[in-house]
Amino acid sequence: MSEVAAADTPGQKSESASFAHASERQFAQLLDFYQIDWDYEPTSFDLEWDKDGNAVQRFTPDFYLPQYDLYIEITTLNQKLVTKKNRKVRRLRELYPGVNCKIFYQRDYLSLVSKYGLEDVSG
Repeated sequence: MSEVAAADTPGQKSESASFAHASERQFAQLLDFYQIDWDYEPTSFDLEWDKDGNAVQRFTPDFYLPQYDLYIEITTLNQKLVTKKNRKVRRLRELYPGVNCKIFYQRDYLSLVSKYGLEDVSG
């Protein structure tokens, strides 16, 4: 009963997308700089259903990198929310074993900030 809802927004650029968080914009700008194609929140994966088969929980990774067939979820938030995202990614892997998804944690983000001299906007 798994269902995937996909948007049709191929090859976005950072200036054309509306991001939920500044760290996502920075990540997109880095992808643009290295000419890596990406889509912002293009697909929602159903993770849980009610007794009537209606989706009651979905997971929408932040980025999809088509050249790598890889979804990326960025989290620069507190540990409670990280735990929730980890749980969703585990469930995604159970239901959709062919889908590659990586979580980009705060430490990964801060490493990029340091390496590339970006402004820390993790909040």
